[in-house]
Amino acid sequence: MQYWLLKSDAESYSIDNLKRDKITAWTGVRNYQARNFMRDQMKPGDMALFYHSNIAEPGVVGICEIASIPIPDDTAFDPKDSHFDPKASGANPIWCAVEVKYVKHLKKPIPIDELRKTKGLEKMVILQRGSRLSITPVTEKEWNIIEPGLR
Repeated sequence: MQYWLLKSDAESYSIDNLKRDKITAWTGVRNYQARNFMRDQMKPGDMALFYHSNIAEPGVVGICEIASIPIPDDTAFDPKDSHFDPKASGANPIWCAVEVKYVKHLKKPIPIDELRKTKGLEKMVILQRGSRLSITPVTEKEWNIIEPGLR
């Protein structure tokens, strides 16, 4: 099993949306490195921290599970969608998505400032200067430091 952090603008798609939907395709990723994580490394059963960005106090708000193998990201084919890519086609989808399944909300969100102060998380990708990826790996050690606080 691998662990991930999935970052979402809370106004675009929040943990509450995922709870309501139960499962959703993680679409709209337009960074090659983040796409490659989904395409090449994510597997059904992997666990992920759901992270709200673009809010007053960004941080981890819940847990979700990777529920599918990579699938084509249909938003790339829709000219009306803000994630449309005219170079993408059915034969060459370029962009992919994975389905993610709601697991739970945290009892209390873990703000990024708290993550920064937590011993053992110093190398966590989300905490690195200039880290802007919407999908980042989380090591088993990092997960094991964070996860007990989520129960």
